[in-house]
Amino acid sequence: MKIESGDFVMPGDFLSVSEKFLPGQGAYEDYGSVKSGVPGNVLVDEEEKEISVISKSGGPNLLKVGDIVYGEIKDVRGQRALVSIYAKKGTNRELALPYMAAIHISQVTPSYIDKLTDAFRIGDLIEAKVVKIMGDNLDLNTEDIGLGVVKAMCTRCRTFMDPCNESEVYCPVCDRKEKRKVSKNYDY
Repeated sequence: MKIESGDFVMPGDFLSVSEKFLPGQGAYEDYGSVKSGVPGNVLVDEEEKEISVISKSGGPNLLKVGDIVYGEIKDVRGQRALVSIYAKKGTNRELALPYMAAIHISQVTPSYIDKLTDAFRIGDLIEAKVVKIMGDNLDLNTEDIGLGVVKAMCTRCRTFMDPCNESEVYCPVCDRKEKRKVSKNYDY
């Protein structure tokens, strides 16, 4: 069945293959398929090669490429940090899906870092940009100056740390410094 502009679809309905159309508002990519994320009417933009779903209710709070998100570092292994996403910046609405994300070491800073633990540690709260979405899994980027760790705890005593500069935080209890990719929005 061919989907056309004006057709009514429900969340999860197949709209197109991702080679033919990019997901627009109210749509998402799921392993090569573009699917509806909201109930609504299809809008096909042949010129931009984008397919969207327009919902009268505004629909659920889904993430899209370019969104800024907040999350917690759950694991740091080799060249990837795993992140549990908690919220989208600029909205107080709960996310529609439980998102897990990854940050590759090459997406942390514009300059070279030797180890991913020089940027993130388990339990750090971060602000990051969504750069790729595959279903409910995301790839994130923290290269911008406003992105990175917004709250860090000392790995020794678990006290919240103060920022020193863009690459270090300081523990007032242990009197020690640790490396991090510190956001300019670090929360004191």
